[in-house]
Amino acid sequence: YKFEIWLKNAAKLNIRELNSFLGGIKRDKKAIENAITYRYTNALTEGSVNKLKTLKKTMYGKASFETLRKKLLWYEKNK
Repeated sequence: YKFEIWLKNAAKLNIRELNSFLGGIKRDKKAIENAITYRYTNALTEGSVNKLKTLKKTMYGKASFETLRKKLLWYEKNK
């Protein structure tokens, strides 16, 4: 597997900053392998969450939860 080979070769360089980076990669190794292997992502979910957070931030202190709910549903319907 090319990813494994790359990890081993990068570790052999023994560069402090690179080793720190590799430590993070090794912690998230399964997620990185899945991102390389599979074609689908959670981008649509992340986009919806981002839209909700942005809308919530702009409406904070100005409207009730029910108004926020209606506005979000309207945005989702009309995108």
